[in-house]
Amino acid sequence: MKRREFVQKVTIVSTGASLVQNKIAKFKEIPGESGDQEQSPSTISIVAPSTIQVNEPFSVGIRMLTDPYFTKWGPDWSRTGATVNGPFNKSPRGIHFMDNVLPAWKGSVRISGSDGFTGRAKYSFSEGTGPYQKDHRPIRRLEGFRFSKPGVKYIKVVDPVSGIEGVSNAIKVSHVKMEDRLFWGDTHCHSIFGDGVRTPEELHAFARDEAFLDVFSHTEHTEAITDDQWDYFSAVANRFNEPGKFVTFIGGEWTSKPFGHRNFLYPGATGPVIRSSDENQNTLEELFDIVRKHKGLVVANHPKDSAFIIDFDTYHHDPEVERLVEMYSIGGSHERPSPEERQEEASKNNSVVDGLKKGHKLGMIGVGDTHDGRPGDALHEFQLEPEGYRDLEKPGLTGIWAKDLSRESIFDALWNRRVYATTHHRTIVKFSMNGSPMGSTISGTDGLTLEAEIASNLSIEKIELISNGEVMEATHPSKKAFTWNRNLNGRFDNDSWVYVRVTLEENNYAWTSPIWILNG
Repeated sequence: MKRREFVQKVTIVSTGASLVQNKIAKFKEIPGESGDQEQSPSTISIVAPSTIQVNEPFSVGIRMLTDPYFTKWGPDWSRTGATVNGPFNKSPRGIHFMDNVLPAWKGSVRISGSDGFTGRAKYSFSEGTGPYQKDHRPIRRLEGFRFSKPGVKYIKVVDPVSGIEGVSNAIKVSHVKMEDRLFWGDTHCHSIFGDGVRTPEELHAFARDEAFLDVFSHTEHTEAITDDQWDYFSAVANRFNEPGKFVTFIGGEWTSKPFGHRNFLYPGATGPVIRSSDENQNTLEELFDIVRKHKGLVVANHPKDSAFIIDFDTYHHDPEVERLVEMYSIGGSHERPSPEERQEEASKNNSVVDGLKKGHKLGMIGVGDTHDGRPGDALHEFQLEPEGYRDLEKPGLTGIWAKDLSRESIFDALWNRRVYATTHHRTIVKFSMNGSPMGSTISGTDGLTLEAEIASNLSIEKIELISNGEVMEATHPSKKAFTWNRNLNGRFDNDSWVYVRVTLEENNYAWTSPIWILNG
């Protein structure tokens, strides 16, 4: 839907007065809440695991979507847990929690899959309930599906009444035991305790039960919170952490005008709050020292943000602690400045490519940095205020290649940079040089071969090998699954770093973490 059309299509439900005078939006009942069960979905969202074994049972997340609408907000005296409507659905900035799932729909869908698919062929949403208390929305995680044959597979869900259908992300089915599996996460999100909406419990529940993420971290601006609030955030993260199902990390966002923003993540169940406003915590060296003592890691956040630029030319990078950089977020791509930005003196040293050229060893992640209460998803382009918020990009996701879904394995993958960034799609990207995966450092330039495996529900328009900031090789598959092999023997005369950038249809991208090549 185009943004201009939204002013005619938006539905607003609010117990507050601030939106009553808004001349853009009009009050209207939540769609379907007045007993109208005949409204059809406009879109069907399907999320499946990206990597499974032949005949391994797996679950699928399904949401029946409609045009975005504002949820209720205001006092709710019967709350016992996460809910859709509640008192924390609007922030002082004016951000208002939105939904796009039909509030009440009891229709049936047909489910099918690629060759070798087994499992239920039909499901009625009159069965079961949504993930929250008194939740009648058509959101389900359905179990018991399998593929009996290897290959790249997809699942299709169809509403037979309207004819609307949705297709899942690509699923790589392997007939051999996988050393690593691909998981999806978002490690940058804000709540009502900062400048966002919703509580930490609601953010974790949304990430797990609506966005169907595998990994999540609520990283509040720590300068704005108390020690007791930090303890509460940590307790929520620990309570939601469930190995094999959902992994959470304790973390925060260290917010500094001189040095930019940094997220810090801890591997275990404890870790101290760190504030740039506190004595002995207001320099990067002090931040790095504290995180190092607790065996955590640091992420360089949105380096091109004009208000909080990270100048890669002037600060001391500590590769043993600062392991990752946000390649993409709602602020857009931070890969390299545009020609217009490059003309500005302040923009000469703050892109990811600038940092890599300075010798910083940084893996690449995609994050939301969401403030609208929808980690792993977003509707911020439909917000009425603040005005600039609706102009932000869609949120990013991080693909994580890990042994299993546990804090230990996921943190190990983050630490070793076995990660990549996407523009909010679950495209499978596996990149290696001579068998060494993304994030590795390899020695010698003789006999080098590249292998990149990509599979998506989107058409792959272009795959590029970026070497020291420049395009070295490129191919244009125009397919949804492609394996790219290249002999690069003798192509590197000096120490180098290389990564793969994938361009997909509808202006989507993926960026792998680099591989560093030592010549000698």
